Order: sequence, then C-alpha cells, then structure tokens
Amino acid sequence: MTRPVIPRGPVMADVNAFALTDEEKQRLLDPAVGGVILFRRNFENVPQLKTLIRDIKALRSPELIVSVDHEGGRVQRFIDGFTRLPAMSVLGEVWDNEGAAAAKEKAEQVGWVLAAELSACGVDLSFTPVLDLNWGQCAVIGNRSFHRDAGIVTELALALQKGLNKGGMKSCGKHFPGHGFVEGDSHLTRPQDDRCLADLQAADLIPFEKLSAAGMAAVMPAHVVYPQIDPNPAGFSEKWLKQILRRDIGFDGVIFSDDLTMEGAGSAGGIKERVNSAFAAGCDIALVCNRPDLVDELRNGFEMPNNPHLAARWAYMANTLSVEEAEAMTQSDEFKAAQTLTAQLSTPKDLAGGVKVGEAF
Repeated sequence: MTRPVIPRGPVMADVNAFALTDEEKQRLLDPAVGGVILFRRNFENVPQLKTLIRDIKALRSPELIVSVDHEGGRVQRFIDGFTRLPAMSVLGEVWDNEGAAAAKEKAEQVGWVLAAELSACGVDLSFTPVLDLNWGQCAVIGNRSFHRDAGIVTELALALQKGLNKGGMKSCGKHFPGHGFVEGDSHLTRPQDDRCLADLQAADLIPFEKLSAAGMAAVMPAHVVYPQIDPNPAGFSEKWLKQILRRDIGFDGVIFSDDLTMEGAGSAGGIKERVNSAFAAGCDIALVCNRPDLVDELRNGFEMPNNPHLAARWAYMANTLSVEEAEAMTQSDEFKAAQTLTAQLSTPKDLAGGVKVGEAF
C-alpha cells in the first residue's frame, strides 16, 4: 500500500501501549503531527518494539520521527535486551577519580551503546544529554547531571555526543538554560531560579554554548522561571529562545518544548494556548505527552505556525543509520566491548528511583 505523503507537523504525540490502535493510526496521520515519543509503557521486548516502530513509520511519508527519553540511570525506558546505562554522574566520578581522558573515553562508549541499540530498533532520537549542572539541590536532576563543574559537564557531553553520532543519533541538550539550581520538579510545580543572567552565563549556560558551537542538533528548554531575565518560563520566553539561544549563542538546530502537559507549563493556559505560546517563543516542535485527549483537542482547528525551517529541522532529527546498519554495528567485537564497559559502570544505587512510567523529561 502506498503511504500518503504528509509533511511533518510541529507536534510530537505518543501512543498508549505495545501496538497501534486504529484510533491512534488516525491521530498519527494528522498533518499537525510530525513525531512520536515512546515511554516504558510502550516496551514489552525488543521484537515488539521493532514492530511498533515499523508500524509507526509505515503510516506516512516522510516517516514520523520516533524519540524516547533514554538517558541512563533512572531514566532508561527500555530495559530487557538493552545494556543498562549508568547515571551520567558516574562519568563525572570517573573524571574526578581517574582523570579526564578516561572519563571522556567512557562517555563516548556509553553514547555509542545508547544510540546504536536504539537505532537497531528504529528509534531516531534520544533526548540526551542532560547539560544541567548538579548544584546539589534539584532532586529531579540529581545524578542525571554529569557534574557540578560546567567545564567538566561540557567535555563529557561532547564525548557522549561523539558516541551518539557514531551510533546514528543526534544530540538534544536539556534543560536550557539550566534546571539544576532550583529545588522544585517542573512536572509538579513551576520552579523559579532567582539568579541574574551574569550568574547563569558564568556557569549553567556554558555547556549549551559550547555544545551549540560543536554541532548539538537540538535543545529542550526548562519549565523554569528566571524572573530577573523574563517573567515567563524559558520554554515560553522569546527572550530566552529567540534572543539568547538563537541570536546570542547562535544555535541553529531544533528547539523542542518540554512536555506541555507538565505542571510547569500550566501558566500558559489550555493546551492550544500552551502550544501557541511555545511556538511564539521560538519552539519548533511541541511535545504533548500522556494526554491523547489533549492532542485531539489541539488537532481540532489546528493552525500551522509559520516556520519555514520546520521540514529541514525534522529531517535533521532522523537517524543516520538504517535499522540493518545499526544491527550490524551492534554485532561487532568492538561494540560488544563497549557494551561490557557500559554495563560495568552501572550500579544499583544509580539506577534506583524517581521515574514514573509516563514521565517526559
């Protein structure tokens, strides 16, 4: 059967379980939709995951982009049949204890394993790396951060990005301009960071600036308010996205919103108001997770934003390897050695707690 040609729209939606329903197929054929984010509830085993993704991509041309939050540690959606990935703080500990060279080598290996295993199932993008600094006061970030030091975070993220690219994937830095200083969890509340721009530029913004200059493909802003810079959360702020990120930093990749069903996004109103505010601020793609009813509400009378870059930016998110190429890569002796190293870095302490089945980060 010939797939209908439908340009990718600016909304990333999700699906409920292990296989597509007819209702979901119709939802994913809507021109408003351009991608799908998967969660742990979508994973039973590797063959099932491959079939689900193949069915998603068979719906239309160009294929929907398939993504997942699969960072490592307590944020790893697919477990059985995948290498258990360490929390990124483990790589920071390697830096402190074994030196920069050992840490960067291991970070690259972890990024390669992360990406290639997902690529072999047809996933295009994992929302990683976390570029937030670990200030020791944000539990929802915590050991997802590489380190407290911005320079070390930058170097480890660059190494991880190199591994991701080797495994067929682009990188997505989050949560711009930095979520690590606030105590609140933006899934549940709207955190506020009272520092001035100079303080942020001296620390939290450094990894975003360096990764942007080194080819980082995407950014996800934080649902955090920085009132000294703008009264709106970063993901709804033209000041943060169009001026600081695009103009001042020079970032030219994709800007994803964080999940617009999160409590931190609630100040913008209903789902249509939230999405429109995100687009007006400078987001290219809006994530609407765990609420298919809100996706349907959004689709009703949806007005496509004026974004001449959207098609090219979506295309840039696509995996650079075919499933067959990635599968072959994962069978090499070099890759199996990387899997062993990665698994050895993972510890039960670093994998525990903190993730609900449906959460997006």
